[in-house]
Amino acid sequence: MAGTRRKIQKKKEEEEERKDPLEVLGRDIMCLVMSYLDAHTLALSLLVSPPWNALASTNCLWAPKCEELWLQKVHIPRLSQIPGLTKLAAYSLSFMDGKRTRITKYDLSDHVWELHFNKAAPEYWRNLDPYWKGGRPLLRRYFHLDGSQTADPDDPTWGGHESCYCTVTSFIGEEQMREHYVRINRWPKMNVYRNQDWSWNMSNHLYCYSSIPDPHKQGGTGPFFSVV
Repeated sequence: MAGTRRKIQKKKEEEEERKDPLEVLGRDIMCLVMSYLDAHTLALSLLVSPPWNALASTNCLWAPKCEELWLQKVHIPRLSQIPGLTKLAAYSLSFMDGKRTRITKYDLSDHVWELHFNKAAPEYWRNLDPYWKGGRPLLRRYFHLDGSQTADPDDPTWGGHESCYCTVTSFIGEEQMREHYVRINRWPKMNVYRNQDWSWNMSNHLYCYSSIPDPHKQGGTGPFFSVV
């Protein structure tokens, strides 16, 4: 008799363990529990079941995750700022865009860029560059969607000539990027780098461009579409 009771009790305990926590605890408590999960674990909970997906995809859970992701980032992608977009979608698009290393004309034109000459540049240019003289502000450049580039009116290194730029990308295999660079006029091509804070750097042996932080720019920055 005692053995039978133990078996029944064990079976009840196993049934309790197999119960869906969402059914046992309810949406409010489960939402509180899920709020302590990291983004990766929260995303995995979307796959458990349709009821879990409905709860784990709510804006109240993903809004804080977006704020964490965007914290200390110097550029917030335009795709994540589309009105009416769910916070889960905003997080996903931001995460993917943050890994993008291919720069577009929208990235170039949306940001203001600081320029400094490298040590290999002619001494004449370095003597005009606040970067080498220890002064501020640094030289600035502005890219435009029509392919032109301009500078501040009082820029000592700007010769008043017309300046244009182009981006060049080549692929091999299944959209694997082989080469990607930006060229201004006929100057040497600039290799493009993406930093962990989502800022951009472009450089060659003569000079280096760095995007200026603009995380609070209304509507975000960058392309209007996903870029590989």
